[in-house]
Amino acid sequence: MYFQGKTIVITGATSGIGKALAFALAKEKATLILGARRMELLEETANACHELGATVYIHHVDMAQLASIETFAQWAAIQNGNIDILINNAGIGQRGLAKDTALDVDRQVMEVNFFGQVALTKLLVPYLILSKGHIAVISSISGLFGWYQRSAYSASKHALHGFFETLQLELPEVSTTIICPGRIRTEISVNAITSCGGQHGLMDVGQANGIPADVCAAKIVVAIKNKRKLIVIATSERILLWFHTYFRPLFFFLAKRVKANG
Repeated sequence: MYFQGKTIVITGATSGIGKALAFALAKEKATLILGARRMELLEETANACHELGATVYIHHVDMAQLASIETFAQWAAIQNGNIDILINNAGIGQRGLAKDTALDVDRQVMEVNFFGQVALTKLLVPYLILSKGHIAVISSISGLFGWYQRSAYSASKHALHGFFETLQLELPEVSTTIICPGRIRTEISVNAITSCGGQHGLMDVGQANGIPADVCAAKIVVAIKNKRKLIVIATSERILLWFHTYFRPLFFFLAKRVKANG
């Protein structure tokens, strides 16, 4: 198995895509180094991975706090003597019109979704160079075009593309995969923050009817194995990407009509 014996760091492994990736890679007998804020949920993920036959290490990390990221990176680097794959998965959703969203909310989303991922990557990249390893970053289809009531979220994902595409050019000895999920059946909309910083607390219709997280994770595992540079995992919303690329007037016509909970 391709991942057997490899040491893989995954952030945000307590739910959604991160948790599904941990399970998928545990079945491949990888050694997992998992980080997240909610330690009780992280322990649940780790226990399930142990039962699948994986070696698992867990540690708290808050991707909005540089000191926490530095502590996590230092700890991760010494657990198994090397790091083969880094999966930057942790992130936060956002809901609210751009004109109504407080600047502090914009900054919070960027801190978690962009600066946190960049900071951890920079701290661990020396180990990935040594192992000729792989970096995967969970972006979004919203990183490829704007999306209604997700201005800060979309901006943070666009920023990830700029950074990690540049890394692909500058660091050919380390493979880098940018993953762009569309609507995946996770609780990202429930946990998203609103224009004033509160919790959205609602499962979006599009999210509830989205691709199951384990199906998404399986596609990501294949993309990493095949060293893909970019992968889009989506269903009907993929057509918006086509229109955005080839027929922008129709993209704007359709995208404006997408409801906030779509």
